[in-house]
Amino acid sequence: MKYIDEYRDADLTRKLLADLRKVITRPWTLMEVCGGQTHSIIKSGLDQMLPTEINLIHGPGCPVCVTPLELVDKAIALASRPDVIFTSYGDMLRVPGSSRDLFAVKAAGGDVRIVYSPLDALKIAQDNPDKTVVFFAIGFETTAPANAMAVLQARAQNLSNFVVLVSHVTVPAAISALMDSPDVQVDGFLAAGHVCTVMGFWEYEPLAEKYKIPIVVTGFEPVDILHGILDCVRALEAGTYQVSNAYARSVTREGNQPAQTVIRNVFEMTDRAWRGIGVIPMSGYRLRAEFTRFDAEQRFPEVQSIETHESPLCISGLVLQGRKKPSECPAFGKQCTPQTPLGATMVSSEGACAAYYRYGRYKPEMISDERG
Repeated sequence: MKYIDEYRDADLTRKLLADLRKVITRPWTLMEVCGGQTHSIIKSGLDQMLPTEINLIHGPGCPVCVTPLELVDKAIALASRPDVIFTSYGDMLRVPGSSRDLFAVKAAGGDVRIVYSPLDALKIAQDNPDKTVVFFAIGFETTAPANAMAVLQARAQNLSNFVVLVSHVTVPAAISALMDSPDVQVDGFLAAGHVCTVMGFWEYEPLAEKYKIPIVVTGFEPVDILHGILDCVRALEAGTYQVSNAYARSVTREGNQPAQTVIRNVFEMTDRAWRGIGVIPMSGYRLRAEFTRFDAEQRFPEVQSIETHESPLCISGLVLQGRKKPSECPAFGKQCTPQTPLGATMVSSEGACAAYYRYGRYKPEMISDERG
């Protein structure tokens, strides 16, 4: 199938691997920021085919995984209210809060509904004027335009019973936080192509210059990712530090400017807490003052005082920072499985722990040296 098979071509993959082996002369640590890329890498076995000099570590690029426990507990509190219909993407329903998850609320009688876009939540609000409909607006810059448009449409339709619980974060701020941490050593980054489709890659250029690191925009198929790795290693070996685009079929430097305008019109930058990482200054979005009436935390101010309690066994924060791999967690595959998750990285379809578990990287014979 065009645009799928050609980016999973075995001969081209072998050629790219051969080119990579010719170029590399020393060890390099690369971080793929996106959880979708992590799953593609583990599913296709790229981590086991790469030269041993390359150490791939997994970054905080899973929006479900980095949604702070505080927001999850607020979501659970809101969903438990009899006057609320709580709407969310399916991944969020199994993310563990301090004591339970949204599925448990649903099982106990809460009106919790899975939606596939914020427009679904708007329609539910139109059909249920006697209830307040809360939409859990999570994600990186990729989902922000649609969520912003939902708020604009709610205002245009004068839907007073529609609010959003916002947990939007941005990738450049995460890269800065990682590079400023003394415990994280990264030589180069693979940037998420879908985020850059919206935002372009101009925001990454100051980061590449400041931290003297190459950043390569890449896609999600094995050939895309190998192209990105090869470009990144070539830059490292040459001692050059810039942003390059290995996903030109979808990404331009400027990105989708109308989408960026919609984001700026509805949201403004704010400090955001990242689960397992902590507060990163000016790393996320919040609703602008003129849209306060659509803010779930303002509509229900009692949720602002919620206290949280993380599992002491879960090291997902270290995984999200690239300091540990999932298979290094003592609870991984034992107390923590997809059926009994301790943290969001085991729940999400983009979580690194879920990828390692699903594709067998927790088995001793698969992780002897992280390459089989």
